[in-house]
Amino acid sequence: MSYLTRVLRRTFSTTPIPQPDSVRKFADDLYKERNLKRLVQKFKKSCEYDRFRTRSGIYEDTVRRLASAGRFIWIEEILEDQKKYKDISKEGFAARLIYLYGKSGMFEQAYKVFDEMPNRGLLSFNALMGACVNAKKFDKVNGFFKELPEKLSIEPDLVSYNTVIKAFCEMGSLDSASLMLDEMEKKGVEPDLITFNTLLNESFKNGRFVDGEKIWGKMVEKNVEPDIRSYNAKLLGLVTEKRMEEALNFVEEMKSKGVKLDVFTFNYMIRGFVNEGKLEEAKEWYNQIGKNDCAPDKLTFAMLVPFLCEKGDLKFVIEVCKEIFGRKKLVGAALLQRVVDELVKASMIEDAKELVELGKANTFCRYKLNMAAE
Repeated sequence: MSYLTRVLRRTFSTTPIPQPDSVRKFADDLYKERNLKRLVQKFKKSCEYDRFRTRSGIYEDTVRRLASAGRFIWIEEILEDQKKYKDISKEGFAARLIYLYGKSGMFEQAYKVFDEMPNRGLLSFNALMGACVNAKKFDKVNGFFKELPEKLSIEPDLVSYNTVIKAFCEMGSLDSASLMLDEMEKKGVEPDLITFNTLLNESFKNGRFVDGEKIWGKMVEKNVEPDIRSYNAKLLGLVTEKRMEEALNFVEEMKSKGVKLDVFTFNYMIRGFVNEGKLEEAKEWYNQIGKNDCAPDKLTFAMLVPFLCEKGDLKFVIEVCKEIFGRKKLVGAALLQRVVDELVKASMIEDAKELVELGKANTFCRYKLNMAAE
């Protein structure tokens, strides 16, 4: 094509070539669009521009919104529409579609994209494996792992092994997941923090403390530095085993190593003391959440509120409920109703009425609490 022809084509083209600012405007428009049907139409129109199709984050956000609303037909509409672009011949672009279908739980469509690809490599293989896990088709992962590498003439990498380990763990097959460490060693693939955290979490949360300790030992042996998720997994193991004295010492060890405690750390400690029926200790660990620049979450309240009611500490539970409203946390109405009922039984009528009114006035989520027990 001559220079003059290219100039003429640009001059008289009916399709504008957007500048970066234009692409940002398209993205902003999509983020602000609340009507999902219009969102689909605008997304498809925006995809006509090459630069827009490089914005994977916009793809993820749009698909996530549609999936949250259960609009899976529209997800298929926008993703199938991508196949008309030349980008589909690029493995990375096709792998993105596989990933997005998987995140939406649409495994059949993900596999169809993979099956239609003319050139499949490690990237698309890992995308397919990830789609299996995201779509909860865990049983398919090991089969693909055994069959496809030879067919595609590829060697699985760390991402591949981590995906298989995740799938085995999700199926409750910790032994099979742990054996993958041996296979990785044979293949010269070094496990990373993701590998060990997946195995640690599966071991400790299921009461397999000895197995968890062995995996921790391997992590140390491989010079992989544990992070807060690693420490929390082991802490959960200690709490599950009702070894609270050791749990307390372990938290002190975390602090001494400069590990910043998070809400999961505090929740596990609260859970341990709730299970032991120790009111003051549970309250103290709840108070420590705010002192450590953390915020309680839904699980914190779900554990603590019934326990406080059980123990009759109604003054403290009132403060906790007020924090729920103040922090705009979404909890079950039954949780708050129990507090109202306990207050009425204890003849703390004014406090009960205050909670009912706070529930009505709460703009984040209006709770229809009542004084039925009065």
